[in-house]
Amino acid sequence: MKSLILCLILSTMGSIGSASADVSNYPNSHIKKVMIPGADKFIPFAMQIKAGDTVQWTNGDTDDHTVVSDDAFTSPGFGKMNALISGTDHNGGHPGVLKKTFNHPGIFVYYCRFHSKLDKDNQPIAPGPDGGIQDDKGNFGTPMMGVITVMPRY
Repeated sequence: MKSLILCLILSTMGSIGSASADVSNYPNSHIKKVMIPGADKFIPFAMQIKAGDTVQWTNGDTDDHTVVSDDAFTSPGFGKMNALISGTDHNGGHPGVLKKTFNHPGIFVYYCRFHSKLDKDNQPIAPGPDGGIQDDKGNFGTPMMGVITVMPRY
């Protein structure tokens, strides 16, 4: 039932996301930040921005992480993404940075391919024995994912 409701919401948002906008039309655009601290999670998990804004992911963890999106939840026009953000161990001790500008309204759902995957119903789940970090109790934690809702600028 939850999947059906989410699909209905996303299909509604898809019609909003199909209108394209030129970033130059948004002189007051901003950079919004998502942090990846030493724990395997995106902070904040969810954010709302406006068309023309840029999201900057900063990986302060020693491990590499990724921002992966596909067509299962992402509004039309954002396209698929599979980008690596180097951790400090692979970036000369400096945090890795990734930026993406969102030019039109819609929903952008993403996850780290090292710390989550999609199940048969396209729901993000922790990767289990095939990947991810296992704690001393044998748990694989929650999936590392995030959601960006892009609203119209005006």
